[in-house]
Amino acid sequence: MARVPYPDADDLAEPYRDLVVSSLQPGKTVNVYRAVANNPPVLEGLRAHLGALWTDSGLADRERELVILAVARALDCAYEWHQHVNVARSVGVDDETIAAVGADDLDGLDPGEAALVRYAVAVVRGDVDEAVHAGVAAGRDDAAVVGAAALAAGYAGLARVIGALDVDLEGEFVGWDLAG
Repeated sequence: MARVPYPDADDLAEPYRDLVVSSLQPGKTVNVYRAVANNPPVLEGLRAHLGALWTDSGLADRERELVILAVARALDCAYEWHQHVNVARSVGVDDETIAAVGADDLDGLDPGEAALVRYAVAVVRGDVDEAVHAGVAAGRDDAAVVGAAALAAGYAGLARVIGALDVDLEGEFVGWDLAG
């Protein structure tokens, strides 16, 4: 049970009402945004920040989702994982790859994608070294490397908020291995 209430859109002042609605699922409110809506200006800033990371990281959609899934798994954030499994699927990440990220078994991934996942986990753990950096930088420009670091850190922050507020899933957990 969440540690704060979930305001409905109608409970918020007009400029904030749309912020509790998922940008990926029009018309559907999501618990993470509703929980953060207890402080509407913070929700507004958080959505703007995550939106910039989402659209301007310099990573392909598939890469972006691999980073987010890696962060969710590294922090055991079931809510974030659950939300992004379907997003990852929608941008072409197959269940085998998603399950591999969930199991931290990257041997079957493309080497560039595996390096990106390792980098995201290292960012979360605060242990990016020269080898991990070199792996993610191979074949990526500096803007994409900065974007990957910021994306991983941003979603790690979101995972910590989710955990602190004990945000509830909107449905049954998809599972780390996708077996339910």
